[in-house]
Amino acid sequence: MIITIIAALDDRGGIGLKNQIPWHLPGDLRRFKNLTMGHHLIMGRKTYQSIGKPLPGRRLIVLSRNTEFRLDGIQVVSSFEDGLKLASDEGESEIFVIGGGEIYGLALPKADRMYLSRLHTAHQADVFFPPYDPDEWVLICEQTIPASQSNPIEYTFTHLVRKALP
Repeated sequence: MIITIIAALDDRGGIGLKNQIPWHLPGDLRRFKNLTMGHHLIMGRKTYQSIGKPLPGRRLIVLSRNTEFRLDGIQVVSSFEDGLKLASDEGESEIFVIGGGEIYGLALPKADRMYLSRLHTAHQADVFFPPYDPDEWVLICEQTIPASQSNPIEYTFTHLVRKALP
């Protein structure tokens, strides 16, 4: 099973502020939907609570340390490995890790691929994407999306894959 990280981050690596995404990029949200549709998504409890509802066409797996935490129609697990096993047992070919910062940190050593939208600005943030070694990744493609009336911030979408081990 392919483990894919998908995230939008600003110039300083910021991904969230007060349990919300600090920007709104409709084009990036459409790309997120297109890439993740039909797949399992794994996220932390706070990320799920910031979304506030199931995402149609996708199977959600929520990580929580709280063993009493339950959600109708959503699988709650207590470890990242349990989430991966659940998705694999259900026949998933590619699981998407969608946040937050702590969950990205757990996923990064195991990730095969990353889709990163790099905003060309800095926002106030209290959650950050974990640092990673760019030498461990190959850039497959990148596309810069200019700012426009419907897209208030210029950003570059990148597709990275982990280098094969020698």
